[in-house]
Amino acid sequence: MESYLLDWANLLLRWLHVITAIAWVGSSFYFVFLDSSLTPPVDEDLKRQGVNGELWAVHGGGFYHPVKFNVAPPKLPGHLHWFFWESYTTWLSGFALLTVSYLWNAGIYLVNPADPLMLPSMAVVAALAFLVVFWLLYDGICRVFGQRERGDATVGALVLVLVCIAAWLACHIFPGQAAFLLMGAMLATSMSANVFFWIIPGQRKVVAALKAGQPVDPIHGKHGKQRSVHNTYFTLPVLFAMLSNHYGWLYNHALNWLVLILMMFAGAAIRQFFVMRHGFKLGRNRHPWPYAAVGVAVLLGVIAWLKPAPQAVASAAPAAGAPVQGDASFAAVNALITQQCVLCHGAAIAQKNVRLDSPQGIKDHAQQIYQQVVQLKKMPFGNPGALSDEERGAFKRWFEGGAPTTP
Repeated sequence: MESYLLDWANLLLRWLHVITAIAWVGSSFYFVFLDSSLTPPVDEDLKRQGVNGELWAVHGGGFYHPVKFNVAPPKLPGHLHWFFWESYTTWLSGFALLTVSYLWNAGIYLVNPADPLMLPSMAVVAALAFLVVFWLLYDGICRVFGQRERGDATVGALVLVLVCIAAWLACHIFPGQAAFLLMGAMLATSMSANVFFWIIPGQRKVVAALKAGQPVDPIHGKHGKQRSVHNTYFTLPVLFAMLSNHYGWLYNHALNWLVLILMMFAGAAIRQFFVMRHGFKLGRNRHPWPYAAVGVAVLLGVIAWLKPAPQAVASAAPAAGAPVQGDASFAAVNALITQQCVLCHGAAIAQKNVRLDSPQGIKDHAQQIYQQVVQLKKMPFGNPGALSDEERGAFKRWFEGGAPTTP
């Protein structure tokens, strides 16, 4: 019953997380586009009101005319729409999903049984520390260097170094799949913390000053803008890290930390292209194609680097009763399945309604076993490193030898 309820919790939380993430990323991308596409107002009345940018757009059969004030409008309207629940709900649902999927079963998903570095309880503490410590270091970098001359470039370089260090540590402490996911959760936590600790409090101070008839300090807008820009560059790396758990050949690579860094860097470079292209159309900056070129070049380089070595053509299936080559006998494969797979695919749990605790169950799911263990290298889920390359080779030869289920 516990497994059944956890599956439902996983499904519903994942559903909520994806919906709110779409809303958050969508609104974030829209406002970055809006800031990059605003032009100085033409109407003299708008200029007198303090408007420094406007945009005319058409969508859904209607015309829209958003404007942006230099610091604040001369008179605050009675109703303001605040953009924060998209961020908060995304983080809360994501953290709940992380808890249900990984922290709840830390002994399975956060610790590699073949090479345990720590107890499950310590792994939970280490995972949570990644979220907190990265935010503190990142926030400290922004506070110390963010307002200096060329501060944005300095902050960007230091945050890149910090991400690289975090990726190396995560991939050496946790199994690859968990490391990639935690890196995404780490950056997403900083994104939501930017909203919670900087963007929304700054906006509230501006609103309070306007209501009190006091002058508005523009520093709040500058800080909020800075953190909002950081969030947009974090977005594509976060999405990659979250999607990567479906592709075992990424996080199982011997240099998985370098794979992760390169893919995140490519995402950030491509995002820079999309941010700057709006300014190029208005003549504010040069064409940003070099950023896209660099991002695509890195992606192509990773694709070429991870290309699997050519495989010898599999020999024909042996005749009935003939022995299977080497250690690829059913007895050897069944022993590995009993050790690594039955915990989640046995009578007690039967994840995905797959049971591998009998020869018939193994025969019925032989294709899935080959796909998940050999091709995707995804299983055991959360701990793919528990199976060595030699053991995966045994599964490969067993399946290509006809997947026998008799000794």
